[in-house]
Amino acid sequence: MKNAVVLLSGGLDSATVLAMAVADGWRCHALSIDYGQRHRVELEAAARVARALGAIEHRVVPIDLRVFGGSALTDDSIAVPMSATPGIPITYVPARNTIFLALALAYAEVTASDAIFTGANAVDYSGYPDCRPEFLAAFEKLANLATRRAVEGEPIEVKAPIVRMTKADIVRRGHELGVDFALTVSCYNADAEGRACGQCDSCRFRREGFAGAGLPDPTRYRR
Repeated sequence: MKNAVVLLSGGLDSATVLAMAVADGWRCHALSIDYGQRHRVELEAAARVARALGAIEHRVVPIDLRVFGGSALTDDSIAVPMSATPGIPITYVPARNTIFLALALAYAEVTASDAIFTGANAVDYSGYPDCRPEFLAAFEKLANLATRRAVEGEPIEVKAPIVRMTKADIVRRGHELGVDFALTVSCYNADAEGRACGQCDSCRFRREGFAGAGLPDPTRYRR
């Protein structure tokens, strides 16, 4: 069995990716990032998901992106949009996936991992530039220029198995693999108990995913 680092947010997408990696025989080191996000309850969800899906360990890395702000997820003075907005929405966190993948890359070297799995998706998403296949391919190239492991003949692959899947397809695949989506939290504005607002972009894509898959939505919503 080969080792892999799986970026695990606690949401629907990354839970499905972890299940896919485990099903494919990878020994999964789950990695979550506490970056000062307003929906920090997702970290509790990530811990539940890691246990349920058989990650061999789960680590949480603290890094405070609130220092920079610039996003509704890291700046309390910016409201999370409750409806779709044109262009790249204010929930985009500057350089977030670049930072997360860099941390996963460091962890991959320490754990002798041959792959990093990410739940990036470029179909049913908010238009974030760091979720595109082009970005992921560029980061993989960087990873194999920048690490001792790669230079010594053991390259690291960046895997994004759901990048071209619709949200409905992701829900179906997770369901097939036994993911308990009730354990996950996707809402950008979830309360302390993990209950979703039902109005933000993430809630909308999630709800439409379950509807499109023809499966019941286990999400707990606030009144």
